[in-house]
Amino acid sequence: MTSVLSTEHFTATQNACKLCAPLGAALVFKGIANTVPLLHGSQGCSTYIRRYMISHFKEPLDIACSNFGEETAIFGGGANIKLAIDNIRRQYDPDLIGVATTCLSETIGDDVPMFIRTYQADHRNEDLPALVHVATPSYQGTHMQGFHGAVRALVAALAEPESARESKRINLFPGMVSPADLRELRAIVASFGLTPVLVPDYSDTLNGPLWTEYQRIPEGGTPVAALRGAGAAAASIECGLVLAGADDTAGTWLHKNCGVPLHRLGLPIGIRQTDRFFDGLAAVSGRPVPERYTAQRGRLLDALVDGHKHLNGVRAAIFGEEDLVAGLAGYCGELGIIPALCATGGGDGRFAATVKRVVPAAHHDRMQILEDVDFVDIEKALADMDVDLLIGHSKGYTMARRLKKPLVRVGFPVHDRVDGSRLAHLGYRGAQQLFDRMANTLIEEKQKKNAVGYTYY
Repeated sequence: MTSVLSTEHFTATQNACKLCAPLGAALVFKGIANTVPLLHGSQGCSTYIRRYMISHFKEPLDIACSNFGEETAIFGGGANIKLAIDNIRRQYDPDLIGVATTCLSETIGDDVPMFIRTYQADHRNEDLPALVHVATPSYQGTHMQGFHGAVRALVAALAEPESARESKRINLFPGMVSPADLRELRAIVASFGLTPVLVPDYSDTLNGPLWTEYQRIPEGGTPVAALRGAGAAAASIECGLVLAGADDTAGTWLHKNCGVPLHRLGLPIGIRQTDRFFDGLAAVSGRPVPERYTAQRGRLLDALVDGHKHLNGVRAAIFGEEDLVAGLAGYCGELGIIPALCATGGGDGRFAATVKRVVPAAHHDRMQILEDVDFVDIEKALADMDVDLLIGHSKGYTMARRLKKPLVRVGFPVHDRVDGSRLAHLGYRGAQQLFDRMANTLIEEKQKKNAVGYTYY
């Protein structure tokens, strides 16, 4: 008798609300100074990732590849990765090569750490760049898991325990945010008299000034030497409410192996989480919150009072990566917006509880929280509810168009606008800009639907 596996309740992913794990790793490596990401897999993987990142950041970028072919897929990619490292060293002379695996190399079981150790042994008398490996099979994770995995891999491979603490040094793990947000976070931390070391920091490498000639490796990023000194920091700060539940991160590794105190905070989106971020910096530094940020907070509150009528009672659908959606849901709750739907392609199991923790309890029975879903699932859910506003990245545009709902673009990727690198979400300034964008989007939508539109005498 032949046994047939039932697929009655199985549906393949369609238009995923997530991206591949090596993309997140490649983005992290682009935030380290004089570093080249190397994908151990086929050219299609590197081309896909380059296309997504170039479309969002509007910057050229190089990502190396070990160039899997049919023979490699059968016999293994050890020779390919060694040749790739040789070529990168010759053409780029990097300080670090970040090696991320792909689905194909993981499926055939390539032992990449062994390949790297063999290469280092064969070239022991040469001045080698740092070689850091992170396992990023997309069938086991999202781009966010690849991102955080790469950050941990960098710290675990490079950080050196120190007997003495550098009282002013702070390791800041900001998560996957925009270059504009990275610059804002760095300025905020520095305003407390602290020295911030962001891991990663692609604010210049992926959003730099105009070039007069092509740069294979753009200037900027966190120096490798700063990563080696991460074990001497006075404290580490990890940003992300969902990330805060993870057991094995860069921050937990430094705490366990180097004794660096760890502070886990939400992304500073909105008033409450930004207040917590500033309070944490004040406690670490022993300094009060600088006056300019107190003034920013006051101006934000004034704006919220002025524009409250446009947002109070609005029903929004929020989608994207877990920590960003949770942060946005909390901010929406502060504004009087009901986060009617919160959805993510991630599926680590902590998302729903996190969202409920930051959204007022009065909204809970009016919310639907979905994780490990694609845009078909999200659109089906929205067909049965009435929302006024969508908040998420460009992959949700076609859904928004079919539903005839306005979309406020946040997060990654933003393909169909030119400001992906400059979108601000964090701190009081980012909260102000996000509030303005949401309010103005709703005002514009009302004007479109009104026969008169707008006039002023």
